[in-house]
Amino acid sequence: MANEDRTAVARQAAEAGAAVAVERFRTEIDVEQKEGKTDVVTQADRDAQVAVIDAIREQYPEDAIVGEEEDELKVIPDSGAAWVIDPIDGTNNYVRGTRVWGTAVASVRDEEPLAGATHFPALDDVYWTDGERTYRNGDAVAVSTTDDPEAGVVAPTLWWDFDARDQYGRACQAIVDRFGDLRRVGCAQAALASVADGSLNGVVTNLRANPWDTVAGVAMIRAAGGTVTDLDGERWRHDSVGLVASNGHVHETMLDAAQEIGRIE
Repeated sequence: MANEDRTAVARQAAEAGAAVAVERFRTEIDVEQKEGKTDVVTQADRDAQVAVIDAIREQYPEDAIVGEEEDELKVIPDSGAAWVIDPIDGTNNYVRGTRVWGTAVASVRDEEPLAGATHFPALDDVYWTDGERTYRNGDAVAVSTTDDPEAGVVAPTLWWDFDARDQYGRACQAIVDRFGDLRRVGCAQAALASVADGSLNGVVTNLRANPWDTVAGVAMIRAAGGTVTDLDGERWRHDSVGLVASNGHVHETMLDAAQEIGRIE
């Protein structure tokens, strides 16, 4: 019952944040840079985060909250219950009027995900997991059964800044050398959800991901039958360097591609 409750709150909180964000979508909105020209934030991000937190606090007022914006925690606590939230994942898409962005919420305990939800209002898609199954718009989904890499489609995820474009180039080359096609989604949670529902066969990066960009989607892939590891093939954690996610059938080829990108610490 407790996990059902947390799944329900994750869904409610993601819906609340998405409702705020979609009201501002494709309107004139000020865009601020954070640490780089492609690292941007808007007031919609901040307001959506408030809505997500309010929805969580109604049911779990004492839980820690890890969030991208403002003064929330930036690291998942070693023990206890916490929520990992991203009010608008894919802000670069959002500010350009591209529909691929969403609000992600995950519930974790002792660093392990219990439940998660990602609401993509401009796509009219809602994904969630209770830790046992993954659903899209109420229907259970599963990873693809593709076992031939040359028939697969893989996304490089996260963003290599201008001083690491050689790694970005190697990521794209490593993918197209091994797989049938490449997709650049521009929203990590959307890419991960697409592995969970079988529309992508894999997602790869050599970067250390922020938990708000990944934890909900990783939980969905695992519950949908997929595999998520670090660059060495060890089980991925929220603090791992690199993320390699796949349907499981093409994972060894995914690891080969990931290791070709190069390792950063």
